[in-house]
Amino acid sequence: MKLSRPVSWFLVAFGVWSWIVWTTFVKNLWKDTSGLAFHHGDHSAPTAYFWIHLTLAIVSFLLGTAIGVLGLRGLRALRAEAANAAVTATEKQSARVDADA
Repeated sequence: MKLSRPVSWFLVAFGVWSWIVWTTFVKNLWKDTSGLAFHHGDHSAPTAYFWIHLTLAIVSFLLGTAIGVLGLRGLRALRAEAANAAVTATEKQSARVDADA
């Protein structure tokens, strides 16, 4: 399967966006003083809300990373394909020059 350049860049951007959003979320979750994440603000007593949202964040980090890596691999494959096409074109040009001589 071949990814286009725009799709590859979208996947990379999604991966980066995912890390930005969920890192901010986890920081805010850790700072929570409302009693949702920790009983009475005590960090040694996390609630179910904390564990569920931390699990969501971890899964999102993993998926964002996997999606971003797919985008990077797509971009690398496109770059390699362009380099191979340039080498092939140079070889054809060189063969024509040799045939004309």
